[in-house]
Amino acid sequence: MNIRLTLLALVLTTAVAAIAHPPVSVVLDAQGNAYYSDLDQVWKVTPDGTKTIAVPGVHTHELYLDAQGNLYGEHLWYEGERTDKWGHYLWRRSPEGRVVKLIPNREGFPRDYSFVRDAAGNQYVASTDRKRIEKIAPNGRKSVVGRGFSNIRWMISTPDATLYLVDKTDIVKVTPAGAVTRMVKNISNTSIFRPQVSAQHSLMGLWTDRAGNLHVASYSQREVKRVGPDGKVRVVVKSGGTWSPVGGAFAKNGDLLLLETSFANQVRLRRMSGVD
Repeated sequence: MNIRLTLLALVLTTAVAAIAHPPVSVVLDAQGNAYYSDLDQVWKVTPDGTKTIAVPGVHTHELYLDAQGNLYGEHLWYEGERTDKWGHYLWRRSPEGRVVKLIPNREGFPRDYSFVRDAAGNQYVASTDRKRIEKIAPNGRKSVVGRGFSNIRWMISTPDATLYLVDKTDIVKVTPAGAVTRMVKNISNTSIFRPQVSAQHSLMGLWTDRAGNLHVASYSQREVKRVGPDGKVRVVVKSGGTWSPVGGAFAKNGDLLLLETSFANQVRLRRMSGVD
């Protein structure tokens, strides 16, 4: 009987987890404060571990922090099956903690802005069919900087405009000149650890370390994988229990701030040394 109850609980928990899409961003300001979302609010964690709410009441998946310390995110919502409509707005939080709406409530998903940005202020977004990368310049001009992809998922930009992205289960690099390199093919897939996760959702957040290595959260396999410039892959962190990695960032001292979610859609941020 206990085994049956345990299995039933696992099935129910898995079904609930399948509904939610996890957050993927951890960003750090100049003072070393970390920011992340748990899909109900955005949290601020100081270097000494003090945790406070930075932005309340927002369903945010990605975050962006500009050179002036302004934090950006979106609030996304679903109206329900009656209308089957989505909506969103864009918000900004100043270093002093003032939160304002930059784009008011509107229907649908965001298509004209991105949290993937380089030091020059260019934004990068996947096209509607997820087969091209489009650049939005600060003046609003749009151009295509990469094409020939099958299913662009998550993407990051380094300050010099080098792009790294998840193309279904592959890791791809796009240089500022537009050269496309498929660094690793099929780096992750479905797993018994996350049976509700399809192959196209098996990879989540991307981030780099001080040496320029790329790190990817293998959500389905509960691992963080490091991809070197030569394309070699090494597992550097394994999440335990019901937790899986979904994002991360490295502090100036080399500590890894790892974002994880559980089967029950809980979210936590762990600080780890010796990974960089």
